[in-house]
Parts: sequence; structure tokens; C-alpha cells
Amino acid sequence: MALALVLVPWCFAAVIFAIRGQRARPYLVAAGTLVQAILVLIALFLPEVTAIEGWLRLDALGRLVLGTTTVLLLATAVYLPAYLEQHPTKSNRGFCTCMMAFAGVVGLMTQAYHLGLLWVGLEASTLAVAPLIYFHRTPRSLEAVWKYLLIGSVGIALALFGSFLLGYAVLHGGGHPSLLLPDLVASAPRMSRPWLHAALLVLLVGYGTKMGLAPMHTWKPDAYGEAPGVAGALLAGAVTNCAFLAVLRVHRVAVAAGEADFARRPLLALGLLSMLVAGIFTVRQKDYKRLLAYSSVEHMGILAIGIGIGGGAVFGALLHMVNNALAKGTLFLTAGNLHRAFGSKSTDQVRGAIRRVPASAALLLAGFFAITGSPPFGPFLSELTIVGAAIDRGHILVAGTFLALLAAVFVGMGATMLAVVQGNADGTDSTPPVREPVALVAPAACLLCLVLLLGLHVPEPLAALLREAAAELDAP
Repeated sequence: MALALVLVPWCFAAVIFAIRGQRARPYLVAAGTLVQAILVLIALFLPEVTAIEGWLRLDALGRLVLGTTTVLLLATAVYLPAYLEQHPTKSNRGFCTCMMAFAGVVGLMTQAYHLGLLWVGLEASTLAVAPLIYFHRTPRSLEAVWKYLLIGSVGIALALFGSFLLGYAVLHGGGHPSLLLPDLVASAPRMSRPWLHAALLVLLVGYGTKMGLAPMHTWKPDAYGEAPGVAGALLAGAVTNCAFLAVLRVHRVAVAAGEADFARRPLLALGLLSMLVAGIFTVRQKDYKRLLAYSSVEHMGILAIGIGIGGGAVFGALLHMVNNALAKGTLFLTAGNLHRAFGSKSTDQVRGAIRRVPASAALLLAGFFAITGSPPFGPFLSELTIVGAAIDRGHILVAGTFLALLAAVFVGMGATMLAVVQGNADGTDSTPPVREPVALVAPAACLLCLVLLLGLHVPEPLAALLREAAAELDAP
């Protein structure tokens, strides 16, 4: 089963690349993603999923990320055929192949129990997603791809260096050199502290670059701004979750070594800085897709803060990871619909969307309230959990700053979103509505319903998975 989660999507990707049918490829992506979703569902109910002598293992944290990402992949795969029908002159071979290959990479990363294999998976995700950003073949999208690749490559190189430092910390402490996660956890108490500290910091910067934590976030505005809505949803809800998973794998080693307090301090600092940067750049932001990029920077900061606080905030951070992925999927898919209808991403041209594309505009507005933590949506519950844990653990200043920055982002995003949805560029309401195919609206609506349900009630199987994953990441 562990290998099937990786190889089956890659087999579909090979078939998609080989066939010549332009119209058939998107439907093969949907079929392949559905098969992958069935395999994931089976794997989630199996007591143990492992392969290659423990190099692949699906633990509670991996199940959480894999399940969340699969839901997002399934929504984007359903959206894809109708989206590509709007661009009949563009070849979709590379786009469909890379999207299906990325599904296999997610299966690899969420099961990787060896830091070297985890690094390979993250690098593969970079290569799989880059062609998706360049789908429109414009000079700005080419620039965005190069920024994504160059800055991401620096981050991934630092992550590789940090993995070497972690291995040397084991060796210098007298342990057997191994990058298997169980071996690292077992030998963590004996690791050389200076080398361990250096490894933790370098790995945080490396994998934090892939997450998009400030100040390593500079690739995000361009990549998210130029990527199609499908690619933006995968970048914001899947790639960042996989990078966050890598950070959590390293954090587990720090907890096992008794260095949780050391590891939490930079997480708190980078988390607050990310929220501050997002708060500054959302103000008067005219490009609504770049606005969503800065929102992603904010929410990566929230995840880092939750882990940095510890205790119940870890549970809140993991729940927020799920909520953010689903809400971002809603926002990027609907933003793609607005871009198609208006031919622009700027609020100078995109106004009064509720009259032109009423369904997508309503979803965009609801998604805005969801992602900014408004009740009764899921992010409100997860952010409230993080704030409550911060107060319980004596981080009063962090909690106050956290709330102030949330308010700043709400105001900044709200001004742009309300202009997009309710504004009127020419002073009239005579623009006829654009026909919105159900296939372009239903996936985003389903994701938003899930975000709403998670705000009203967290199902017990998901809550149990969250508690199990949080227990591994929190200091005893």
C-alpha cells in the first residue's frame, strides 16, 4: 500500500504524457486522483502502512497531511476539465502530467521516514509544480517560475546541509549515523548540542523557505499571482503543508533531544514576523491573487506560532493546517474564475464581481471571512485554540500581538475583497452576468462547506488523529 500511494499516480502521469488526446488528459487526471483518493482512504484505516525497511511509514502526522492534501487534490482535479476547456488553444500535456506526478510526490513526502528521502520528495515537488505556474506562458509567469525555482533551490540546499549537520550531531555524540526518523529520535538525547542547534536552525530556514515564512517568502507573491487558480490552490494548500510536515519532522527530533524550548524560539520569531509582513503588504493591495499570497505568508506564520507556543497550541496549529488548506483551495479556485471573467487581477478592473459572476463572488467573500478567522468557520476555532494555549502558557504578549496582527490582516484583506465583490468601476450595474459552469463552482463550494463544518464540529476520527500527532510533537 505504501508504494502504491506513490507509484499509482506516477503510472497515471506516464499514461497522460503518452496519449495524444488533448480533451482526454484532464479526465484522466480526475480518474487518477479518484483512484489515489480511494487508496488513501484505505490506507487511513489500515493499522500500519510501511515499506522499504521503514523508509516509508504512514504515521499520524503523515495521515493528517496526506488526507488533507488528497481532499484538495480531488477538488482541483474535478475543477480541471472545465478550467482547461476555457483554454482550448493551450497544450495541457505538461500541466496534466505534472499535476498527476505531484499527487505521487505527496504520497512520497507524507510517508518519508528518512530525512534524505524527505528532502528528495520536497525537491521533486518543486520540479512538479514549477511547470504549472508557467501555464499562461507570459513573461511575468516566466519570471515567477524562475523566482520560485531559484529561491526554492536555495532553501532546499540549506535543508540538505542541515540534514548533514543533524547526521553529524548523531555521529559526534557517539551514535550510529542514520537519518531514519526512529533512529534520530532514539539517539537524540546523546546528540552533540552545538551541532544539533546548528542543524535545527539551518533546517528551519531551509524548509521555512519552502513554507514561505518571512523573510524567505519573496517567491510567493509572484508565483501565486501568476499561477492559474488550480496551481495556486496546490501551492497554498499542498506544497506548503508538505514543507510544514518537514519542519515538524525535525521538530520531533528536537523534542526527543530535550531541546524543545530552543526550537520554539525561532519558530515564534519567524511566525510573528510573517504575520507582520502579511499585515503590512495586504494594506492597499490591488492584485487580489498577490493578496492571497500574503495571506498564505500570514497563515504559515500562524502554524509556526502554534508549534512555537507548544501545549494545546500544537493541536490548534495542526487543525489550522487543515482549515487553511481547504479555505485556500476555495479562494484560489474562485479567484481563477474571476480572472477568467474579467481578464485581470487588479481591483482597478475587477469590481462588482457579485453582478458579473455571482456564485464565484459569493464564494470568494465567504472564503475571505473563513480565512480571516471569522466565526463559525474552522480557522476561527483553530486560531482561538492557539490564543487560548498562549494565554495558558504565559505568552500574554505573544497572544496580544497575534490578535492585533489578525485584525490588521482582516482590515487589509477586507478592503480589497469588498472592492472586488461589491465595487463598481464604471458607476453602472449594466454588465451582464457571465455563465458559470457548475464544475467551476462546485469544487470550491464543497471545500468551503468542509471549512464551515470544521468550525461547527471536529469529527472524532479527525480529532483523535490530531491528538495523536500533537502528542508526538509536544515536549513531555
